[in-house]
Amino acid sequence: MDIPAHHRHTVIPHIMIDGAAEAITFYSAAFGASELVRLHDDNGLIVHAEISIHGATLMLGDAHVAPFSAPDGTTTPVALHVYVPDVDGLSTQAVAAGAELLSAPADMPYGARQSMLRDPFGHVWIFLTPIAV
Repeated sequence: MDIPAHHRHTVIPHIMIDGAAEAITFYSAAFGASELVRLHDDNGLIVHAEISIHGATLMLGDAHVAPFSAPDGTTTPVALHVYVPDVDGLSTQAVAAGAELLSAPADMPYGARQSMLRDPFGHVWIFLTPIAV
């Protein structure tokens, strides 16, 4: 399966904020953003959304719904997504270089094999390889 065109050859910031729906409305009015994807939890809060601002993709969601957290309980409001051809190989390489594996590569129900790592500087990286669902 191919990497979606709007995810190809880029690092996609994924911000977790309070008031994601309001942020999407603001980004639309202020920057001309168009909504690409919006997934809600049972309470109507945004678990994951994607918007496009002049062709650039930004992922966002409500912070208290799905924060990016490490096993030690620390969280960050930002993660960086990168689509790669081999998430398993990249994860092994990253851990060998000193990254902390937060989530081992696993097949996700939304059509990607995904891993989550934290670099030595505290940033969370989410690597994905598209798979058929």
